[in-house]
Amino acid sequence: MSGILVKATLLCFFLSSGVSVQSTAVYAAGSGEQDFTKGEIQLKSKQYAEARASWEAGIQKDPSNVQAHVGLAESCRNLEAWACAEEHYETALHLDAKAGATGSTQPRLRKAIVWRSLEEVTAWRLLNDAKGLVSNGKVSPEKVRQVEEALDSANELGLNNDQLALYQQLQMKLPRQRTVAVSNKLPSGGSSVAVVQAETQAMPMVLVAAGEFTMGSNLGDDEKPVRRVYLNAFYMDKFEVTVGQYARYLEVTDMEEPPDWNMMNQPQHQRRPVVNVSWEDAVNYCKWAGKRLPTEAEWEKAARGTDGRIYPWGNEAPTRLHANYGRKEWDNHQALTPVGSFEEGKSPYGIYDMAGNAWEWVFDWYDHDYYKKGAKKNPIGPAKGDGKVVRGGSWLYVPEFLRSAHRFDAQPTNRLFGYGFRCAKTP
Repeated sequence: MSGILVKATLLCFFLSSGVSVQSTAVYAAGSGEQDFTKGEIQLKSKQYAEARASWEAGIQKDPSNVQAHVGLAESCRNLEAWACAEEHYETALHLDAKAGATGSTQPRLRKAIVWRSLEEVTAWRLLNDAKGLVSNGKVSPEKVRQVEEALDSANELGLNNDQLALYQQLQMKLPRQRTVAVSNKLPSGGSSVAVVQAETQAMPMVLVAAGEFTMGSNLGDDEKPVRRVYLNAFYMDKFEVTVGQYARYLEVTDMEEPPDWNMMNQPQHQRRPVVNVSWEDAVNYCKWAGKRLPTEAEWEKAARGTDGRIYPWGNEAPTRLHANYGRKEWDNHQALTPVGSFEEGKSPYGIYDMAGNAWEWVFDWYDHDYYKKGAKKNPIGPAKGDGKVVRGGSWLYVPEFLRSAHRFDAQPTNRLFGYGFRCAKTP
């Protein structure tokens, strides 16, 4: 299951493409063409069983046709034949990669369609697996745990309205009360501060082991000198804090909403990073969640690891498969992508979006020359200053700002549409 989930979230960046599978279907002349054409017509007519048979007959004759495998997977998905759907989406991806290597003109478009569909299949399969487990009356504690994991995994993928309704129904059938929330609403009877805090504290965190790493670079004056820094072990949030998580925090604390909150707090934005938050807003959220802001040194180690790499993914120049960056203008929160969308851009510790999407507040005051005098063990920055450090670049800025060692001086009271955060925790 976990392998499928990882694959399902690889290219969420493309989920908003809105391109239909059928609109890209191009079949090369040759064996299987008549079957493929028949399968496409039947699929459009929602004759899914007949379409499946036609696609399968054509693939027997021409097993390397990418669009035929996509069509078969679509037919199987609509028949809720999950194993078949997953198999042929995966085959399409494999064939598509080979086509891209030989100069295909539309490999990325096809890949976007396939990944979007594979995500939907995975969510539906998980939900239906859970449905089967809880429909048999009494179940063992182990099966209950499996059901809960399936529900949580499906929810993390992002559910459409139909899937969301099924998710909520299944939660109600579980043998014991759950504390998982959907969007910014908690299950009935679960709106206490303690319940929401417990849920927030349970958000995925990654342990960064104690030890030295290379901090700084020779590419920026305020990043010199390059030095070895020792840090104790710490936990770092796997994802940036999202709109949905911040909404639950505001719901139970009555803290001030950030600017443009009504625009931000929409169903389609719940898994995008919260922005427009000040340094103090970020500190207060992390404290409420039983966590804290990471130090600048912790952030950099979590982003680049211990091998001195330039970016979280390595030394390769950024591409749109690594990070969300380089957009020209703000677009009502659509400029941001859902957290965890860039599988190829994650850090050595498996942490997402440490380059691009939203600038991230860290604990330290900014000092241009701090590296020349700062501690080499667990540094926490200067005792005072005028600005705080933000890290990681954002959706707007140039690739230079995506370097893991890049530092930026920001006024702590700024509540801008590029400023977000994630939390850390001491073990």
